[in-house]
Formats: sequence, structure tokens, C-alpha cells
Amino acid sequence: MRSIIHSSWRRSLLVFASIAIIIGCSLLMRTSGLAQDSSPSNQSSPNHSAAQAMSRSPQTALTQLFTSSQAQSDWFTPEFLRQVPLAQLQQLVTGIERDLGAYQDVQMAGDRFLVRFERGQIEAHISLNREGQIAGLLLQPVPNAITLDQAIEQLKTFPGQVNFLVLEESSERAALNADQPLAVGSTFKLAVLSALRQQIESEQRHWNDVVELQSAWKSLPSGILQDWPSDSWVTLQTLATLMISISDNTATDALIHVLGRDAIEAFTERNRPLLTTREFFTLKAPQYQDVLQRYRAANTAERRRILDQLAEYPLPNLTSSSGEGLFADGPTALDIEYFFTPHELCRLMSNVKDLSLMHVNPGTGLLNPSDWAQVAYKGGSEPGVLNLTHWLESPTGKTYCVVTTWNNVAAPLDETRLYNLHRAVIQGLQ
Repeated sequence: MRSIIHSSWRRSLLVFASIAIIIGCSLLMRTSGLAQDSSPSNQSSPNHSAAQAMSRSPQTALTQLFTSSQAQSDWFTPEFLRQVPLAQLQQLVTGIERDLGAYQDVQMAGDRFLVRFERGQIEAHISLNREGQIAGLLLQPVPNAITLDQAIEQLKTFPGQVNFLVLEESSERAALNADQPLAVGSTFKLAVLSALRQQIESEQRHWNDVVELQSAWKSLPSGILQDWPSDSWVTLQTLATLMISISDNTATDALIHVLGRDAIEAFTERNRPLLTTREFFTLKAPQYQDVLQRYRAANTAERRRILDQLAEYPLPNLTSSSGEGLFADGPTALDIEYFFTPHELCRLMSNVKDLSLMHVNPGTGLLNPSDWAQVAYKGGSEPGVLNLTHWLESPTGKTYCVVTTWNNVAAPLDETRLYNLHRAVIQGLQ
């Protein structure tokens, strides 16, 4: 069954959502404050503005947005409109209504809302400020659930290489190229976490062990630790949580240095020598192409010596004033990556799925966490590479591992296409 949401506005929707979610996250604490101020003990003398805000519920705001002929600027905070111009928002709303038909209603669904139209629905997360203005808004398409056979048939049409696996308990429900290793980007960090857990359970280390952040460990984003002072002290628990929840590359490299490269390589024979993320970026940098060619031609022992030398190389820039820099030309040196099969990723996920840090970021855009008793997630990407790996436990206790990976050395990926397929597969498992 194909999603009824057309790709023309679906792409725009996710671009918009990626901007809007940043606004929403920065203002969620403000929304919590509004909820607290709305309690009876804090409303002995409500003013007109507060009363007006109380009368404008999230449902009312969403209904107004999708039933008015033209959105008004005073419905939104100035901060929101600086990031998402009113004209862009109106174009998005018009496109949704064109493709999905007339607005029907808004229904609350856990911590989100479902906005229903004649021919489909979208998921909305919304936050209002004290004046009832929209401060954060995340809109996401809700693709129809698909069967596992339909998912496989769709994946066969993707350009490049794909693999796919769904395990129910330990039994294979569906598989496509499930023993073929593909590049998975940051999902390799499951191997780092597996090595850390092993050392903690053997009492070599403890979650509350503290290490001093070193400048040599600093990498490029994603993450925040690259901007921290080099003499900062952090626990192993903090490093691991940042590595998984926001895919912090500097936290990852810190753990690789602390645990030892060989400890992580024990969990992935294929990826030897295992690269730190700093080494990964350096080998792909345009200014170090001579090093890349030497690395490609080298055996494992020679590669380790080259990596030792890379520690002296300046970290490359993601972008430059001339437009050059990493990934300026799309997929770059995809042989310099982390290669895993779906079966291997499910085994790594099984090592760490019960750790509390695995539940900080459940991949909310790909599912509704409240539909599941437990969710563990890690994904990874770079231009030409996208992996999504979920471990799920249903309310009845049934468990699943769902892995989808897409590689294309020739062109950037239409990531929305894989996101929607992965999400539709998970919907079909409920």
C-alpha cells in the first residue's frame, strides 16, 4: 500500500519540521512553565492575556491553522517566524490541503495530535507561549502501515544498495540482503557501547569513572563536546549517553581512546582498524587525498601506522569560504566507513538495548514511543549513507529488531523515502 502523502509537499514538510523542531525544543521548558502557571494555586488574579491564552488550546491553534484562508503573524512568536517565514508556512499548509483534502478534526494521541483530513492525516507536536502564540511546531507525515513484503518490494526499487531485516524475538520475519555488509555511519557506536558495557561488567571500569577531555579527542559535529574546554571532566556515563542520544562524535572518540581500539574491534572483525570519527573525517578531507590513497593501498598493519600519523593532522573543516570542504560534492570516499550487516546490528543492539541511556532518544520522528513498552534506537548517516536500527518491545512483551540501510555512491539519498518506509514498517508491526 502506497502512502497517500505525495512526495512534493512531504519533502517540504520534513525540511520545515527539521527547522521547527529546533524552535520547539528550545521553548518546551517555557511550555512546561505555562502548565505550572495554569494550576489553581497560580491563578488567583488572572489577567486578560492569561485568560486569552487559556482559551487558545493546542487543538484550537491547529484547527485555526488548517481552517483559515490565511495564517496570521500574531498567531506565532517572533522567534518562530524568524526561522519559518509566514509565506513558507502558508505554502506548506496549502500543499497539505491540496493533497489530503479538507480538514476534518484534531485528535489528541498521547503527547501529540493527529490532524485528520479527507484522505489522510499528519502528526503534530505543538507548544504555545503564555500568550497562546505558537512557539514550536513539528509536523510529520503519517504514512500508511505496509506489510513486510511490500517493504521489500519498495526497497528493491531504491537506487544503489539496500539491506533490510525484521526479527521477531530471534526469528527472521523478513529479510533482504541481510548478510550483506553496508556502510552504516554512526550506528557503529553500538559497538563502542558494547565494549564499554563489557568492561564495566568485568569491573575494569565503572559508569561513574571520570576522565579528562583531551584536545586530541575532539572531532567534528554532530555533538556538543567539541566546544567544551579540553580540561573538562566527564563521566563514562555522560560520554556514552551523548554518544548514543545525540551521536556526539567527540564523546565517541573519547570512549574509543579510553577503552582501547582493540576492545571495540573485538565486536567487529570487519572494521579493522576501527576508525575514530576524527580519523574518518580526516581521511575524507580534500586536502588529505594523498593520505587517503596511501591508506587504501595499505594492509592492516600499515593502516594502523597511518592512523597514528593522522593524530598530527589538523582537523578539517566541514565547510569553507570557497565552498569546498567535506562532502561538498556529495557522497565522499564511501569505502572509508563502518560496515555491518543487519544481523550484526541486531546482535549489537541486543547487547545494550536495556541500558537506560538507550531510551533517551527513541527516534521519535520514526515512531510514537508511547505505542511501545520499550524502544531503543540508533541511526547513522553521511551523504550517500543512511541506517536506521530499532529494538522494540510491544505492550504484550513481544520484541522486534528492525534494520534498514541504504547506500548510494553515485548521488545523495532521498532520506525521506527511507524514513517513511521504516516508519511504515514499524506501524505494521503494531
